[in-house]
Amino acid sequence: MVRPAALVLRIALGAIFVYAAWVKLREPWELFALAINSYDLLPLKAVELVARTLPWLEMAIGLMLIVGRGLRITATVTSLVLLVFIGVMLSVFQQFVGINVVLYYATDIFKGMGLTTNVSLFQTIIVGAVNLLFTIVAILTVDYFGRRPLQIIGALVMAVSMIALGMDFWIGGKGMVALVCMLAYTAGFAVSWGPVTWVLLSEIFPNQIRGKAMAVAVAAQWIANYLVSWTFPILDNNPYLVDHFKHGFAYWIYGVMGVLAALFMWRVVPETKGRTLEQMEAIWQGEGK
Repeated sequence: MVRPAALVLRIALGAIFVYAAWVKLREPWELFALAINSYDLLPLKAVELVARTLPWLEMAIGLMLIVGRGLRITATVTSLVLLVFIGVMLSVFQQFVGINVVLYYATDIFKGMGLTTNVSLFQTIIVGAVNLLFTIVAILTVDYFGRRPLQIIGALVMAVSMIALGMDFWIGGKGMVALVCMLAYTAGFAVSWGPVTWVLLSEIFPNQIRGKAMAVAVAAQWIANYLVSWTFPILDNNPYLVDHFKHGFAYWIYGVMGVLAALFMWRVVPETKGRTLEQMEAIWQGEGK
């Protein structure tokens, strides 16, 4: 049984030791040095007594640090990880909605509907013109409507257009309906996920990780681009899928991705319009807590 006097002595010396540790500690990683070099903080005999009678004291200090400063650091790390995740997902969704299928394979898509080469090329030019026109619209309206509304509406327009395009292939439709679906899809992308994703990526990352985070996001974007470009011919020419879905299956996948992209913007990504980098950093730190 511990005598009251000894218990009081332990508590008093422990409190002094903990207070001295907090006074000395400046950075979290100094905890390891503190455990070894903290004996200059107290008279030698008192420190020896604490070390012999309270072997659990250093662990208690560590727990206090975790509860105190450690929580702030953990929140910061969590917010940075969340930021990088959001940047990567923005880049991935920008590609997984299937834009480069339309841009890379538009002529082949139109030819697959039974159109001639000249007509297919002409309709591909129309798709490119719509892409340019609505990109200009996005540039002029992104600061008026905000990033999130454009992204959400654009993703839903792309989803509906891709699902309708897949249905048109499935029922054996030709020409005009497919062209309208592709034009609507291209307009939805060009006014939202095309240019606005880059605006978001430039506004969500704080300065201390901006370069590396952008590099990770752009790398993810090119990987997603490769995956979409590589898998589309496989999906479009698979005998089983052609027999059952008449070349429409791949477009339904891109339509589902459009719905997921809209949900992601709605639930995860905050509005950055009119906010400074410092204000965005405060928002992310709040999310990480």
